[in-house]
Amino acid sequence: MIFVYVLYSQQFNRLYIGMTNNLDRRLLEHNTGKNKSTKAYLPWVKIHTEEFEDRLSARKREKYLKTFRGRTLIREKYLLLE
Repeated sequence: MIFVYVLYSQQFNRLYIGMTNNLDRRLLEHNTGKNKSTKAYLPWVKIHTEEFEDRLSARKREKYLKTFRGRTLIREKYLLLE
């Protein structure tokens, strides 16, 4: 199983979108500062997760969620409007 996930930093009103095969480990890595791109915006909470059978499908969804339209969809769904 491959997961596409969305993290949210409430303090900085930031989203982070990624994919992994181990959600718990990956969230821990983000919240302990082991990821360079998320280190400055701690703490992170998981707000959305999708599960995929293969890496290709997960990557397509991750790429979509990283577009303006995908980020807008997430912000509207979780009422994270600025």
